[in-house]
Amino acid sequence: MRKETVYFETAGPENTKACVEIVQRLVNEGHRYVVVASTSGETGARFARAVRGKDAKLVSVALSTGFREPSQQILSDAKRAEIESLGGAVCIGSVPTHGLETAFQERYQGVYPTQVIAETLWRFGQGVKVACEVVMMACDAGLIPEGKEILAVGGTMRGADSVLVIKSAASKRFLQLKVLEIVAKPREG
Repeated sequence: MRKETVYFETAGPENTKACVEIVQRLVNEGHRYVVVASTSGETGARFARAVRGKDAKLVSVALSTGFREPSQQILSDAKRAEIESLGGAVCIGSVPTHGLETAFQERYQGVYPTQVIAETLWRFGQGVKVACEVVMMACDAGLIPEGKEILAVGGTMRGADSVLVIKSAASKRFLQLKVLEIVAKPREG
């Protein structure tokens, strides 16, 4: 098997258009599930527009309420409605590598297993780490099945700069999650 990987010179939202085009091509080739990280909903809506009318399920994944500020949700009701009107589903959940252990680390210091996992994934880039996390979050929410090939899209701060093919698993079964292909990622960042 021979596959092509796209490498972007830098990380960031300037790669979103290319990632959208890659996902459109892969959906046209038969991929049926797309999971996109989208804190504000902008990136989720952009990908939902791109795969609208195709035989693919899109899930836009946002951070949990309170992630940045207590009791505040970053994803607006209007952006959520836009994604859903385009045929996408929205998942709002806790990041598997940023949960209870983060509270203990902040109070007591030390290193905890989920932080080691996050830092290890980060060696491949923030977008790659995020792509793995959002697949687990969508599985945890029951929005995609486990054990399927998923197009996973992550980014660095905003937008999209990484596209992976991941065999899905819920966070409880993290060791069954497999990165099958890195289709696109930044070389730096």
